Amino acid sequence: MQTITIGSHTFEKTAALAPMAGVADASYRLLAKEHGAVLLVSEMISAKGLCYDSKGSAELCRITETERPMALQLFGSEPEFIARAAAMVQEYNPDFIDLNMGCPVPKVVNTGAGSALMKTPDLAAECVRAAVKESSVPVTVKMRIGWDADHINAAEFAKAMETAGAAAITVHGRTKTQLYSGNADWSQIAAVKRAVSVPVIGNGDICSAQDAAAMYAQTGCDLVAVGRATYGNPWIFKEIDSYFKGIPYTPPTPEERMEMMLRHIRMIVEGSKKPPEIAIREARKHASWYMTGHFGAAAFRARCYNLSSYEEAERLAEDFLEVNKE
Repeated sequence: MQTITIGSHTFEKTAALAPMAGVADASYRLLAKEHGAVLLVSEMISAKGLCYDSKGSAELCRITETERPMALQLFGSEPEFIARAAAMVQEYNPDFIDLNMGCPVPKVVNTGAGSALMKTPDLAAECVRAAVKESSVPVTVKMRIGWDADHINAAEFAKAMETAGAAAITVHGRTKTQLYSGNADWSQIAAVKRAVSVPVIGNGDICSAQDAAAMYAQTGCDLVAVGRATYGNPWIFKEIDSYFKGIPYTPPTPEERMEMMLRHIRMIVEGSKKPPEIAIREARKHASWYMTGHFGAAAFRARCYNLSSYEEAERLAEDFLEVNKE
């Protein structure tokens, strides 16, 4: 089995879980890890929020031993706050610090952070240097291929981040203006791989083991990261792992999907500090994703968005299985 090494950590060359704000919380990460994800990343943590003692930001820094190796992902555009936050998160013993330079959502971009940094590579490099100076663990970067189709600067940007001290670079093969639409441009991931000597992680349009194999072949990347294809589908990591190990893979049955859905909901509710009736709301979108691709999925997903208790989720799973049996 081929491997990739970042800092002192060596992983099998299968697949990592891409960072996803509002989705990849602790329960989500644990299920991904259980099914074969070789590397996990936290949800985005505001560097400035952490420095100003934001309770929400601090809660995102928690790492369980089961999740390791895991990176804490910081976002911001001010090197002084990135430096302070990088120093502060050391107490959580992350395996890596990842700097987000790829998030396209307005509330992040409008502060000059996320993918806005693709337009200011000198500032982005300052942020990397600031984090490296204060961190005892490798600093990595998550980026896009550019701001828009007329301003694609992936290779040059990645090279600048490497020079600033980045130990690895993850490239989402879309521009900021694409958001999550259209197709990821894997040729730009290949360009980044040719431009730098540090490990490159490819991200974008990995929906199956065959996609993962194709990205490795077409880009030469050192690892692939899977994002939206993991929605309601932690099994994709097992699928990819099995493919590269030459082991037969059997997709989950509807019964197994519902069992996992209910387990996932329990993990969210039991792991939340909020009242169950509030926590269940956060589980609704996850529940709906487990229905995708099955008979009557649209109607059942609609019911998911009205779940108000775990007991309702159990009844939903029973009804879903009954309809699919018929």
